[in-house]
Amino acid sequence: MPTKKPVKRSLKEEVQAVLSSLDRMGTRRDRENLARFGITASKAFGVSMAKVRVLAKRLGQNHELAAALWETGWYEARILTSFVDEPARVTPAQMDRWCRDFDNWGICDSLCFHLFDKTPHAWTKVAKWSDSRHEFVKRAAFALLASLALHDKRAADEPFARCLPLIESAATDGRNFVKKGVSWALRGIGRRNLVLNTAALEVANRLSTSSEAAARWVGKDALKELTSPGVMRRLAARRST
Repeated sequence: MPTKKPVKRSLKEEVQAVLSSLDRMGTRRDRENLARFGITASKAFGVSMAKVRVLAKRLGQNHELAAALWETGWYEARILTSFVDEPARVTPAQMDRWCRDFDNWGICDSLCFHLFDKTPHAWTKVAKWSDSRHEFVKRAAFALLASLALHDKRAADEPFARCLPLIESAATDGRNFVKKGVSWALRGIGRRNLVLNTAALEVANRLSTSSEAAARWVGKDALKELTSPGVMRRLAARRST
């Protein structure tokens, strides 16, 4: 007897199946953890990142599914898109549209760290978003820059050096999630190699003596890490190899 072929679900059915899976995986503890970590989300199941990753691996990459999941507005569904979407099919317009929807650092950082930095539009968006009035769009610029500093092993020093003035300019923004993103980007650049470490330290030293409280915080935060013995040992080891 011939085996029956599995019935292919519609996109709407696929989305509903994903939401049902997230609902089953959600826990009260993980919902409470969102607030504990400063993540505000009006629609959240309470699913840990570890469980989201397991579900993402099962789903595989699917650009259409990612777009539909984003439209649901559910926190975990939007986190899923950072693993499910196909970087090569992500458009600049999509990045702008989704970025305008960012309303917490969890969504912002996940998209930048797992998806946006893999697209061919990443560097352009760093520059475009860096002077946004929207707190999480501006944070996205520097979360994306930090992600590129960590993940783009082939990039030359010049694109990162070119972004240092953007960091210095944004460092005066006192909004909590912006200044932390700016510091993250500066520290990420300074950890790439000794040349960029020197350039980043010049910026950090200037910021540490600024008359602006936010800039001083960014400068001192970066100095503490970029001059630490552990970072200096790793950079020296990279130079020797």
